[in-house]
Amino acid sequence: MDGSGEDAPPPAAALRSPNHHGTEVTATKTDRGTETGQEGKPKVVVIMGATGAGKSKLAIDLAAHFPIEIINADSMQLYRGLDVITNKVTVDEQKGVPHHLLGTVNPNVEFTAKEFRDSAHPIINDIKRRNCLPVVVGGTNYYIQALVSPFLLDDTTEDDIPGDEHIDLISESDGESFSCDYDYLRAVDPVAADRIHPNNYRKINQYLNLYAQSGILPSRVYQGKAAENWGRADNCKFDCCFICVDASVPVLDHYVEQRVDCMIDAGLLKEVSEIYKTEADYTRGLRQAIGVREFVEFLRVYHLEILNTKDFNSLNQSPSTNNIGKDNIREILNSPDDDNPLKILLTEAIDKVKLNTRRLVRRQKRMHTRLQRLFSWNINYVDATEAISSRLEESWATQVVEPAVRIVRSFLQGDEGNLSTNDTSGSIERDLWTQYTCKACGDKVLRGGHEWEQHKQGRGHRKRIYKLRKKSLQLQEGGLPSMEPVKPEAKSCC
Repeated sequence: MDGSGEDAPPPAAALRSPNHHGTEVTATKTDRGTETGQEGKPKVVVIMGATGAGKSKLAIDLAAHFPIEIINADSMQLYRGLDVITNKVTVDEQKGVPHHLLGTVNPNVEFTAKEFRDSAHPIINDIKRRNCLPVVVGGTNYYIQALVSPFLLDDTTEDDIPGDEHIDLISESDGESFSCDYDYLRAVDPVAADRIHPNNYRKINQYLNLYAQSGILPSRVYQGKAAENWGRADNCKFDCCFICVDASVPVLDHYVEQRVDCMIDAGLLKEVSEIYKTEADYTRGLRQAIGVREFVEFLRVYHLEILNTKDFNSLNQSPSTNNIGKDNIREILNSPDDDNPLKILLTEAIDKVKLNTRRLVRRQKRMHTRLQRLFSWNINYVDATEAISSRLEESWATQVVEPAVRIVRSFLQGDEGNLSTNDTSGSIERDLWTQYTCKACGDKVLRGGHEWEQHKQGRGHRKRIYKLRKKSLQLQEGGLPSMEPVKPEAKSCC
């Protein structure tokens, strides 16, 4: 389906497309996906939002109003398998709306942001040739950045890097390849090492690979022309309309926790057990999805217990093929023995999945703020808080779908004055290469001005600053020298 060509679209001024009710949607000339926007750029709608907000549902509902095709931009839903864990929309839920890049990638490979961009571009072109509107949907924001930005920080361009521009990740089987090691990167390029987190293996890998291929220090490349334009959407080859399905954090927390419980009942553990291998790499491909790594220790102990039973030996099965059914899970969770190691491990694993999902919600919401403030993206927000909490279709239709339809229609008609505008006056200067050390928070290291600004607004930082000021006042009242105000130590990486 993805990227496949079709017959030429009908020449009629209006395009008819079946919606999910089986009737036809008539798109007038101003609603057609073939219309171009600023400087003749093709129009593309991008639907963003935190996990659980309802991005896919909104995209599918838009098909009742516009002739659209959906391009998945969720880094885990791209892979084949684990449909429950990754929460892929089912065929029935798709309601006949064409979906691309959904469950098409080998689950054992690492699908990079650049590969996503290179795959999505021809699909968008094909969709436009069919006189339909491309709608990119997903919560993997760096995929969306790669698609809409002409320069990606962790990418290369022909003007910047000599040689092959298609630089892949380092292969562990390559005897001459460099080890993906943060200490090695620090020895080679300490400036680039200060820019990234020591546990960000993907960027460490890419930086070392760039150095291996070109002999040029990554910091020199990414402080040049690429860094000036990276992440910005104003120079994009598409005219993009960004819609973010937003909701309050408490409502999303409650919803995603309930969703994890539903996933357990729907066979999440069965999916994990099917791909479980003792020595597998759970930091690459589909195995890095939330809901997989958390159960590794439980499955290890579970399979060891099976190996020690006569029933298992008589079946002559291997642990990796002994799938766990829902009855097994309920039996373990409902065990009256609270000291049962399997019950403890399973309960802890489920709690970890919920915790990591809640953390993902916060990371995604912070990223939306960053895209708006740091990269000046014009993001149109629709509030799904009440719709998610009430679970009422009427609330979803009036508070989410209808505002989104108005936004898209204004976008297609070129009437940007009617789009919901967002205050970008709080935009901060793009400071990507200064490393800040917060003395108040135990010498915590922040990379870039955006991280420092977010850290200052955090509850933990503000609480520590309050305690330090209170202690300083107490010292002054006691006639002792007051404490010096705590300021960040900034070290430029330039």
